[in-house]
Amino acid sequence: MLFKKERGLRELYQKDPEQAEAEILGLGNAISRRNFFKKGGSVLAMMLGAQIPFLGNLPKGFLPVALADTTEPFEIPGKNGLVVLNDRPLNAETPAHLLDDEVTPADRHFVRNNGLPPDLSNPADIAGWTLTVDGEVHKPLKLTLDQLRRFPKQTLQLTVECGGNGRAGFYPPAKGNQWTFGAVASPRYTGVRLKDVLEQAGLKSSAMYTGYYGKDLHLTGDPGRVPISRGTPIAKALAPHTLIVWEMNGKPLPTLHGYPLRLVTPGWPGSTSIKWLRRIWVRDRVHDGPKMTGYAYRIPKYPVEPGTHVPESDMAIIESMPVKSLITFPKSGLTHAKGQELIVRGHAWAGDLSVSRVDLSIDFGATWIQAKMKPLANPFAWQNWQTSVAFPSAGYYEVWARATDSVGTMQPMVMPGWNPKGYLNNAMHRIAVRVA
Repeated sequence: MLFKKERGLRELYQKDPEQAEAEILGLGNAISRRNFFKKGGSVLAMMLGAQIPFLGNLPKGFLPVALADTTEPFEIPGKNGLVVLNDRPLNAETPAHLLDDEVTPADRHFVRNNGLPPDLSNPADIAGWTLTVDGEVHKPLKLTLDQLRRFPKQTLQLTVECGGNGRAGFYPPAKGNQWTFGAVASPRYTGVRLKDVLEQAGLKSSAMYTGYYGKDLHLTGDPGRVPISRGTPIAKALAPHTLIVWEMNGKPLPTLHGYPLRLVTPGWPGSTSIKWLRRIWVRDRVHDGPKMTGYAYRIPKYPVEPGTHVPESDMAIIESMPVKSLITFPKSGLTHAKGQELIVRGHAWAGDLSVSRVDLSIDFGATWIQAKMKPLANPFAWQNWQTSVAFPSAGYYEVWARATDSVGTMQPMVMPGWNPKGYLNNAMHRIAVRVA
């Protein structure tokens, strides 16, 4: 089927309503419209937050008015202030000033989906949830949620960032969700080490890579298609901070964040932290599931001129994310009184590395002020920092933030090396301040 994989409902329905319906409901060779309605229309019901008793009477190609009459595609239950980038699949980012908490609350956590969240309205689905561990292991496992909870429990603050965070800053533009700065979060997770589970299964000497599978549904609605299945080298899977989790900030995972079970692979692209986790396939080769091949989550092996076509063979899988920082207070665009110092604070993170320092500039990079960093909660939590700045006179200023990682690599001032999919933009964050 030839259509863009990620589009909003309005865009779909404007051009060809019947084709839009077919794409959203998953109609075509697999199932008929009548059979879909018999199954309850779970895709539309999920979007609307309620079952549709007379769905079979909805005229062909009609977009439900609850979705059509909103200025945004639809509100996101349990979220506060997020900006919706796409409603098919649902993707939303958090404005920088709403990420000011040292530990990200659930209602401010960005949303990144590749497919449709599973329908978990039947309690039996949760009661019977199992995690399969198979492949290159001596003892394949099928673990219930209760059995998982018997492993040594871990609670860690871990930073998760979408590999495309910052994509909106690339030129020429890269296709995909146009994230600015808000596809990052650092909540506190509770679960067990993936390492402990893999060791109970007994890794064979041939174990090289993992392949993770969730229970989310493909955008077509076809249960036989997998929307995303990514993995990591065994070394990252065995790292002590890679967790299988069931709680976020002391409460069960929100549905949009993988309830009842997800993986958290901190420091690597968020796409490796598969939600609604149901299977871990240990492999003797690099995993080749959906979104693991071609250009997905890959960058050129060498610097390229912006806009250059790069052969697939010259693309490398993204692993550790680059050093980055974010100003979360104050909000950009404020007017500040002359003669008063301004408190500025935010966060910094550096993939598998740590942050060694954060510096601020108010004179477009001519001089720098070192910020004070707070003690780190644990490795892979983001680094909270704060400082005060004084402005010499009235006028327009920009506050720039630049983080440096533990091997001395600094954030670039502008967009880093261009790549076809717009990944890993770690250009400095900056805010505007008018001094009156």
